[in-house]
Formats: sequence, C-alpha cells, structure tokens
Amino acid sequence: MAALCGKGAPGSEAAHPGRTESVHFPRTSRAVNTFTDEDIMARVKEGLRPTANDLPADTRETVVELLQCRLADAIDLQGNAKQAHWNVKGPNFIALHELFDQVYAAVTEFVDLIAERLVQLGGVAEGTVKVVADRSELPEYPSDITWWEDHVDEMTRSLGEFGKRARAAIDVAAEAGDQDTADLFTEVSRGVDKQLWFVSAHREGR
Repeated sequence: MAALCGKGAPGSEAAHPGRTESVHFPRTSRAVNTFTDEDIMARVKEGLRPTANDLPADTRETVVELLQCRLADAIDLQGNAKQAHWNVKGPNFIALHELFDQVYAAVTEFVDLIAERLVQLGGVAEGTVKVVADRSELPEYPSDITWWEDHVDEMTRSLGEFGKRARAAIDVAAEAGDQDTADLFTEVSRGVDKQLWFVSAHREGR
C-alpha cells in the first residue's frame, strides 16, 4: 500500500506553488517521523472496533490510517496557532493576536471532524502530545520568535503545508472507496484555505 504518512505520502513533497512565497528566512524542518506506515497500520488493525458501518474493513483500515496522520498534523497546527497568538508582538499586535485565536478555533473544528470520523469507522483517535510530536509532518514551529512578520510567515507556512496534505487526502480517501471522508477533507481544505488567506494577506506586497 502507498505511504500515507511521512516521506512518500501524498502531499509530502514541496509545497504547492504560490503558497508560501512570502517566507523570507531559512526554514527548519521536523525530524523524520518515528512512526512508520507499518507501525500505524499495525495499531489500526489491532484497535479497529466492530461497527455497523457498511464500508469494507480494508477501506476502513486505510482511511483510519489516513485520518490518524492528518489528525496529528491538525493538532500540531492548533499548537502553532496558539504559539503565535500568545507571543506575537508589533504595531498591529491586537489584530494578529485575535486573528491567530480565530485560526486556532477553526483548526479545532478540523481536529474534531477528523477525530470523530476516525472513531465512526472503528478507529481510536490518537491525539496525545507524544503521538502528535512523533507523527506530525508539519515543519517545526520556532518557539523563540515574537515579531509579527515572523509569526505571519510561519503560520502561512504551517497552514499551507496542512492544506496541501488535506487536499492530497481527498484523493486517497476517494480511491479507497470512502467518499464521505473525501468530502470531509474537501470541507477541511476549504476552511484552511480561508485561514491561509486571512494570515498571508498581511504580507502581500512586501
């Protein structure tokens, strides 16, 4: 089966063209995931619960693995938004302070959508800090930045990377035979694109 998390996963290559051109400083990247696809699938098969859902077991296993991967990314994105909300400084502090909290609220909805779908299919949502730290594919968010431009650039990058993976998940879910999960990721993709627009607009023309 094709990789759904980590290197080789859909959406794991370079960012979509035009998504993060405003980032003007060297990028850091998270270490390679310590969870392999085999680890995740083994945990999925071990923990898949009986359900009255009529999707075939193979479909549910594939989609639950996919949802686990994107759940980790979404929870990581939540934390990034709060990091920016708490620490941003600059002449437009209040506008960005409130905007980053709005991003957090939107991403929290994505987290619930993904986690609840995963459980509906018989999975167990794995959202602990340890699992998220090991599994998330998003670039690591710097913990020492405060200036508003740096936070706008980093949140632009985080939202763009998450949006790219959500879009890739649409096709993976559809090919697995789960159109409902494909529709869920379409909703998530639209929502994250809106937040990306709100944040990245602060750097347009600079």
